[in-house]
Amino acid sequence: MKVTRKTLTRGAMITVAGASALALTACGGGGGQSSADALSVLVNVENTEVPAVLDTLAAGACSAEAEAMPVEVDTTPQTNLDQQLQLLAGQGALPVLFSAGNAPSLTAELADAGNVADFEEVLGDLGIADQIEPAAVSTIENLYGGFRALPFEYNVEGIWYNTAIFAENGIDEPQTFDDLVAAAETLSAAGVQPFSASGEQGWPITRLISSYLFRDLGPDALQKVADGEAALTDPEYVAAAQAIADLGAEGWFGQGVGSIDMATSENQFLNGSAAMFYMGSWFLSGLNDPEMNQIGVENVGFMPFPGVEGGAGDRSQLAANVGLPLTMNANLVNDDTTPWLECIVENYGATALEQENRVSGFALNEEVADVPELTAMVQEQVANTETTVLWFEALFSAEATTTSQRNAAPLLTGSITPEEFMEMVQADL
Repeated sequence: MKVTRKTLTRGAMITVAGASALALTACGGGGGQSSADALSVLVNVENTEVPAVLDTLAAGACSAEAEAMPVEVDTTPQTNLDQQLQLLAGQGALPVLFSAGNAPSLTAELADAGNVADFEEVLGDLGIADQIEPAAVSTIENLYGGFRALPFEYNVEGIWYNTAIFAENGIDEPQTFDDLVAAAETLSAAGVQPFSASGEQGWPITRLISSYLFRDLGPDALQKVADGEAALTDPEYVAAAQAIADLGAEGWFGQGVGSIDMATSENQFLNGSAAMFYMGSWFLSGLNDPEMNQIGVENVGFMPFPGVEGGAGDRSQLAANVGLPLTMNANLVNDDTTPWLECIVENYGATALEQENRVSGFALNEEVADVPELTAMVQEQVANTETTVLWFEALFSAEATTTSQRNAAPLLTGSITPEEFMEMVQADL
């Protein structure tokens, strides 16, 4: 059974939404529908993985569900997603499954309006709540204010490091930030660039600031800022920006960090020019590519951001994010759609890992052969993690996010002070 797809532009959505609504019958409470003729799915067009895996499930493990309810996938550009979700919600035409909005606050708003399923309740009633990794649930709850999305891709973040370079210089994996600084000093003295980061993108640098904050002040450090209980300009928050600025002041990110794009920063690590690289597990695609990875997978290690001496957080609290998050129309949770939901939850994890080499937040219920070593290592990290933290801008406004990422490189190069950096971002929150 082949999954049906069509791509919707912003203008087309207005027209197609009415047609989509006709495929859904018996409007229920909150403007939603009470039953559906198809498993309608809306994802951003850049998300090719979910439709591909649904294709596989429909032809295999979920063929009975696909026979009873065929899958129909609509796609829309990522930049149009939030507007189209709002449009469909207003028309009572949200599909059964749909990508969570770009802004986490939109998913919360849709949930408050009764349009998003509470998966703690839904999966609990189905007896399959244990099929979602606790780490993924933790991340989703932190991001969306509840268990309001499913982790069709799950990424953990940390520092990838060149184990061969570490061994050559007698460096053990840093356990504390002081250890990390000492390692960087040793590497620099040996003529090795300690870190690589894209200053052009900015967020790989601000990730370091939030990592320090979480280790020092605890996993709720940025939630307190979002709730108005603390400010980025408070001395203990400025201290985190200062700690990362100090790394830049030593020249440990190399020359011209402000103009380095993402591909260059990746290549600096993959060709052995830099010893450490903060990045998410989506980087596995490059690490597992022998043409890109010139240092060899056997020389790659992964560590959570080190702890801060005396800090309220610890290294077990992995930084994480949910890639490709989809949620479910609360008005279409019924006996027609829940068989598909059960089949996806129980089979997506193994299928995505085998077919797409992607780590999800779903449990693995089948052994997957020939999983690359680094991918298996990340999967094990996910399975052994219960508490996760977000990233610097996760709870920021769009304006504050832009300000933060645009000024990250100047913070490293000393063009602005840590106090100025935090003041600018705080002003835009």
